[in-house]
Amino acid sequence: MKTGARLPAWLTKPMANPAETRLVRETLKSHRVNTVCDEARCPNRVDCFSRGTATFMILGNRCTRDCGFCAVSHGSPVPVDPGEPDEVASAATTLGLDFVVVTSVTRDDLPDGGAAQFAATIRAIRRANPRAGIEVLVPDFDGSPDGVETVLAASPDVFGHNVETIERLYPTVRKGAGYQRSLEVLSRAAGSSSGTLVKSGLMLGMGETREELGQALADVLAAGVEIIYLGQYLRPSAAHHPVARFVTPEEFDELASECLAMGFRWASAGPFIRSSYRAHEAVAALGKPRPALLDSVQGKERA
Repeated sequence: MKTGARLPAWLTKPMANPAETRLVRETLKSHRVNTVCDEARCPNRVDCFSRGTATFMILGNRCTRDCGFCAVSHGSPVPVDPGEPDEVASAATTLGLDFVVVTSVTRDDLPDGGAAQFAATIRAIRRANPRAGIEVLVPDFDGSPDGVETVLAASPDVFGHNVETIERLYPTVRKGAGYQRSLEVLSRAAGSSSGTLVKSGLMLGMGETREELGQALADVLAAGVEIIYLGQYLRPSAAHHPVARFVTPEEFDELASECLAMGFRWASAGPFIRSSYRAHEAVAALGKPRPALLDSVQGKERA
């Protein structure tokens, strides 16, 4: 990954072993499904693929927005594939996943922002494996409360929406999005009677101050977020928002402790933390996990 700056030692990872990731790649190819792991160039994809898991990305692989931090392609989106939910469910079953994470590109071209496709995918996974835990990481649905309700009606175990950064940086880092809009999405989810856990995440090192980060954390906590993830921003290319600094592992540890002291029920913070990375752990600890999730906590993890 070219960031324009030398990476510190704690941001290096071993090279991939192709044999370890072959099953996942073959499964994704055969079912014609996308992953945010590949499309967003996630630094954890080798780790996740080698453990037989991936985060599925629905609604195509082209986003209608062009966020300054994100490697996902943007441009004219592809038509919604009605067979996609069943393909995702089938791929998750083939991989033996007992916790399935689903995200998407942003689809401002769709009246519901893609909410119906999220709901259909949740239901397809439930039909294929009723024991599986399901987490969705959704866009803001252009502020539509109906989009949030549509997704929640399908009963995911976790409803995630990332605020990504502090309010001051939204005009340059998240063009087309709105800080208050994202807080409203989280607040609607937290205020529902669904019992779904609500989650958010931020990328650090974009130029935020510690005070600004503290305010953002207070804002998402006030919105009802129970699970918070903090990770290091890594610049996908020279055309993306620059890295202002590399946060040390020690500072991430301090931030995790501060988040718990603030009142978050679960906090995961570290250089390689991403909102879908080892996502099952929070649900198993905080929710009422299905037997399969209890197994994963006891060392039989598949996600």
